[in-house]
Amino acid sequence: MAKSLVIVESPSKAKTINKYLGKDYIVEATVGHIKDLPKSKMNVDLENGYEGTFAVIPGKENIIDSLRRIASSSSKVYIATDPDREGEAIASDIADEVVIDKKKIHRVLFNEITKTGIEEAMKNSRKIDGNLVSAQVARRVMDRILGYKVSPFYGKHFISDFQPEESSRSH
Repeated sequence: MAKSLVIVESPSKAKTINKYLGKDYIVEATVGHIKDLPKSKMNVDLENGYEGTFAVIPGKENIIDSLRRIASSSSKVYIATDPDREGEAIASDIADEVVIDKKKIHRVLFNEITKTGIEEAMKNSRKIDGNLVSAQVARRVMDRILGYKVSPFYGKHFISDFQPEESSRSH
């Protein structure tokens, strides 16, 4: 029987969870996000619905390839990223980049890293929540717009107004 793959964000969590789940599971970590808006430019289309252009983060290719190999031979893939909207977006990225057979995907939420908490979460898997993913994508896109458009304006027009005057520094 093929083992099941459990994907988490943190390598230290992976080790602890693996102890609780046992030999029928392989637990691996993404070490955080695997995709983001590239930093080279804004990567948000302001003219067409504020669509973000997300890409694999440089250096994450080997992690993705390794997870993809393990997932292809696993009976099930449990995505156990953090139980918040950011974790949900990471789970969605993992599903898109790592798991070819989407029927294998199970989203689990570990609210506590204890034997009981993990066993309970594994019994109550669900689908990835598209609304939470959309909320995180919107947040990330807004952060990028603010960073690229508002921050330079703010710095140019407001920060200089709050600098101490030369005469007050000399006293």
